[in-house]
Amino acid sequence: MKEKLIRFMQGRYGVDSFSKFLLVVALVMVLFSSFFGEKQFGTVLYTLGLVVFVYSYFRIFSRNISKRYAENQQFLVKTSKIRSFFAQQKNLMQQRKTHHIYSCPSCKQKIRIPRGKGKIEIRCPKCQTTFVKRS
Repeated sequence: MKEKLIRFMQGRYGVDSFSKFLLVVALVMVLFSSFFGEKQFGTVLYTLGLVVFVYSYFRIFSRNISKRYAENQQFLVKTSKIRSFFAQQKNLMQQRKTHHIYSCPSCKQKIRIPRGKGKIEIRCPKCQTTFVKRS
């Protein structure tokens, strides 16, 4: 069975970031449509969700790899700022376990200090301002 699926997917584009995004959007649209029931907005939202779902599977099973790749690259370029913001926030949350992150009062530069150092005097590497904080 697994070999049949592998043979079927040979030469097809497969799953990428854009198709994952489309699948999530389709799922959210279908779920929100259930809150509106039989009203016109709920029906339209459900139909749009199904259209997005079908389009995402069309992309996954497509044999036109170069066109699907170009679509994914365009999606990645347009969402790069959003993805980098969330990656930066995730990195800051991981660093907060071992470090305090202070910002300089004059230039707002972020400064990372190890936890457990007590009361320390910090010199900003950007503007050379010194300030005292508890670590």
